[in-house]
Amino acid sequence: MEIAVLIAGLLVLAVVAVLVTGRQRSTTGRLARETRKSDRSAGPEAVVPEGEESIEEEAEEARARADEARHAIESGASVGEVVPSAAKTPAVYEPVDEEQLGVTRRQFFNRSILAGSGIGLGAFGVASLAFLWPSGGAASQVKVAVGSEADVKTAFDAKIPFYNATAKTYIVAYPKADLPKAKKVYNPLVFAGMQEGYVALYQKCVHLGCRVPWCESSQWFECPCHGSKYNRVGEKREGPAPRGLDRFPLEISGGNIVVDTGNLQIGPAIGTNTTGQSPEGAPCV
Repeated sequence: MEIAVLIAGLLVLAVVAVLVTGRQRSTTGRLARETRKSDRSAGPEAVVPEGEESIEEEAEEARARADEARHAIESGASVGEVVPSAAKTPAVYEPVDEEQLGVTRRQFFNRSILAGSGIGLGAFGVASLAFLWPSGGAASQVKVAVGSEADVKTAFDAKIPFYNATAKTYIVAYPKADLPKAKKVYNPLVFAGMQEGYVALYQKCVHLGCRVPWCESSQWFECPCHGSKYNRVGEKREGPAPRGLDRFPLEISGGNIVVDTGNLQIGPAIGTNTTGQSPEGAPCV
């Protein structure tokens, strides 16, 4: 009997302990009302415990409905009646300015690549035009008095051509004995200068435009770029040049040689050799 009473007492104590523990668990994690109130007064950044958010939202909605009902009663409208709000002017849609939104990293790199490519192509185009466009140096001078006949003959006596940098022209002698051959090859403008005893040769190689220097040993013009060679009067003898050196008309005025650099004449064809001059020494190229 005593054992039965003891067992019953233990069962009652166990039930009480289970009930107390369950109540404690149900309240675990909840904040006291005072704590929640202090959190709300601390500002919008106060952390709301998980599970309490929905309860707070429901309470807020309930208070909002109560306030709405009270305002409706005070204004004489029935509960649930929709009170029209004050008329408002609808907002006008304005398209967003993409410039104000800024530039993304992808847009920045894409635009940088396009700008760099454009600058590179533009520079290449300008350089190509500058290379292909004829130089206005000598041509823009038109008629240039390159020097007196006395100065020119002094150069001839030294077995070198007379050079004028302004006209970019070599003045060379043309032998009178070869005039009959020259008359068959050259046009009257160039032949007129030959009759005076001179030829005005443009310094530019007709192959790729290098300046052609005079070689004192061979007494020829020899291009150092690709090896084109011309005899004393600019007729092509060797190398890849497609013709003889181009030349200008000239005239004698007051003892001076005047070259018309604005009237460039195409050089003689390959095979032209009116003077028959051979190299007089070792070549320079």
